[in-house]
Amino acid sequence: MDEIKFYKKIEVTNPSMIAAWPGMGNVALGTADYIRKNLKAVRFAEIKMDPLATLDAVEVEDGISKFPKPPLNTFYYVKNPDIIIFEGEVQLTGKNGIELLDKVLDIAADLKTSRIYTAAAFPLPISYGDIPEVYGVVNKESLRNLFTKSGVKLMEGGHISGLNGLMLSFAAKRGIDAACLLATMPQYAISLPNPKASQAIIEVLAKVLDIKIDFHELIGYIKDMEERMAIVEDKVKDVFTIEEESPESRPQEKKIPGYIMEKIEKLFLEAKQDKKKALVLKKELDRWDLYKLYEDRFLDLFKDNQ
Repeated sequence: MDEIKFYKKIEVTNPSMIAAWPGMGNVALGTADYIRKNLKAVRFAEIKMDPLATLDAVEVEDGISKFPKPPLNTFYYVKNPDIIIFEGEVQLTGKNGIELLDKVLDIAADLKTSRIYTAAAFPLPISYGDIPEVYGVVNKESLRNLFTKSGVKLMEGGHISGLNGLMLSFAAKRGIDAACLLATMPQYAISLPNPKASQAIIEVLAKVLDIKIDFHELIGYIKDMEERMAIVEDKVKDVFTIEEESPESRPQEKKIPGYIMEKIEKLFLEAKQDKKKALVLKKELDRWDLYKLYEDRFLDLFKDNQ
């Protein structure tokens, strides 16, 4: 990690911060990006990264290889109410991820940020047509009732993988309040954008932050995705049954916990770099009876990348 470049000096008073990185369904980044554009937030700073920090491939153009451009990590702000929005283009792991979190928290501390919000997906065996439910996770006991008025339930257990989850505990180390909102989405479609889940989280944040959001554009995007997902669901019904369950039987939907789906995604990423991880991945897929659903994707790991 190199430096923080400021494009302008800003004056804010105890702002809230929304921080987001890519993840399943693009729920987190989709949430932050839509709010940013809707509020016409202005860029004021950027974290300049070491170009080699995130390399896992080269770009090829006309037969010539070249290094890709380093990912952007950008800060925006809006006044009345004062809100900082951070968007990271790439999900980092290990030391690089921790260094990036520290840089984001440096900015948050310097601006005397009152609270940080992140977002994530909560994959379940549900249909794309189901209305997303939103769960919350906080980093302090005193925040347990933060989302009560918004009808958000606290997540009872599990994991939140990636920087959208790690932010909570690293913020706590700095004494900064933080919370993550997770929206349910179909676990068979975690690699596809899910604007419906993003909308559910945006609606909660709009209430908590007292901001007005125009959902017209997002609703149009959701309708387009629903048409595509209807086709996808028809194709996967034979291997992954989607049941319309009553509220009394709802616990059955959680047979495969969200954190397991996140773990599987992480193992796919690791297996691309280290084929030894494929064995661990295969065992996890077999354990949850998901191999048939992921078979093509799993076998693709062993195809030569020419």
